[in-house]
Amino acid sequence: MATSSQSRAENAQPYGVLYKSKAGSPEAKGLDELLTSDVQFVRVQWVDLINTIRYRVLPAGYFRTLLSDPSSRGGVQIGKIVLGLVGLQHAPGFGAVGEYLYVPDLSSWRVCTYAPGHASVMGWFQEKIPDPQTGRLAVDLCPRTLLARLVQEAQEKAGVSFLVGVESEFILMRADTSELDFLNDAGWSCSAKTRTGSVETVVLEEIARDLIAAGVELQMYHAEAAPGQYEVITGPQAPLEAADTLVFTRETIYNVANKHGLHATFAPRLHTDSCGSGAHTHMSVHGPPARARAADDALAPTLTPVERSFLQGVLTHLPAICAFTLPTAASYARMVDGIWSGGTYAAWGTDNRETPVRLCGPRGHHHFEVKCVDATAAPHLAIAALVGAGLKGIVDGAVLTMGDCPKPMWEMSEPEKAAVGMMNPLRLPMNIVDARKALVADEVIEGVLGENFVRTYIGVNETLEKFMQGKDEKETVKKLVEYY
Repeated sequence: MATSSQSRAENAQPYGVLYKSKAGSPEAKGLDELLTSDVQFVRVQWVDLINTIRYRVLPAGYFRTLLSDPSSRGGVQIGKIVLGLVGLQHAPGFGAVGEYLYVPDLSSWRVCTYAPGHASVMGWFQEKIPDPQTGRLAVDLCPRTLLARLVQEAQEKAGVSFLVGVESEFILMRADTSELDFLNDAGWSCSAKTRTGSVETVVLEEIARDLIAAGVELQMYHAEAAPGQYEVITGPQAPLEAADTLVFTRETIYNVANKHGLHATFAPRLHTDSCGSGAHTHMSVHGPPARARAADDALAPTLTPVERSFLQGVLTHLPAICAFTLPTAASYARMVDGIWSGGTYAAWGTDNRETPVRLCGPRGHHHFEVKCVDATAAPHLAIAALVGAGLKGIVDGAVLTMGDCPKPMWEMSEPEKAAVGMMNPLRLPMNIVDARKALVADEVIEGVLGENFVRTYIGVNETLEKFMQGKDEKETVKKLVEYY
């Protein structure tokens, strides 16, 4: 029988905004509604496998013409090398031959409030000529296509959907990136870091106004702990829309900072004596109620069986997932024990910032914060890896094998680890080479994402690692800051 204090806890009033998943994708508006007199140019935009935001600028009139012929697929022809291009190099398997058709997805349309007269739209990479056997146009290397497929499979196979929201941490610095001249070294949430009239405050307020004006749900912004560091938090959406919104949010931050003579960087960690910049990814699972099971009830009594299976799927495959969520050598300077970045063990804990998966929110309205993600990760790929691993856990009915970590894993004694089922805790990769090895060894993730996709991604990631290496540490950091 529950004690009176337990009963009060179980019946406690929820707190915060309680979000609900919405079925289906947002409905695309027609060209006449989108192409208002204020829109003069359209940025047909995509993100490649190394998280480079790229676009082609089309005059509004030509964009209308391109999409108005009902007898033809309207799209921009782009060389296939684009998904394997790293600087001026290309990854294995890519070259000068072949083109995709990049077809705009009007449901992703946003007016670029940071660039008057411009709008942006994401799209789908498609084959120009259908597959002669299947008639298929979809390209399995297209990040948006991959994520959309997994979201659809989640609904079809398990009746579940997801909401995703992201915290964007970044650093504002002077425009000369070679000197790393950070703007303000006041502390976390300090008033001194957002003085009225200061250039950093002007930039933050303009970012906020531009996001709101573009229809992005901005929850808050605030000063973070490292010199020049700030954070913008946007609300949860369905996975594909959340990834698109994250691209738009980053573009807004980059462009507004540049307008005011500053440089914004999402580099994972630039200060050895302070925290790094992450892209903490919040995820909730929504679906039909599942029958309670005794196997893992005691380990996580406030989670539903579906949430437990999702959590187990993510934790089991987290080392392989890191190849997508922490895709650069620089990513691993942030993922260390003791700096509140999630630590180095595949574990979870209620409001525990030293576990890579933090349980948040009240009972009945839980969500998971995945901390081992940074902004060098391509948004659609990072979210796809998490959705895919969690979905595999749900479909298989995976039973949660570890309990709630009450404190940082590296501080726990052997009896404390045993109490939460962590006698042989799974360590996360300590560098990008080990992350790629974990991905190669994980046949389940390869099956979920596709063998060709995983093989191609690894080749592109290896090329990126070589590209990002400078002749010395200073040049390497300069590349990192300029690229991300």
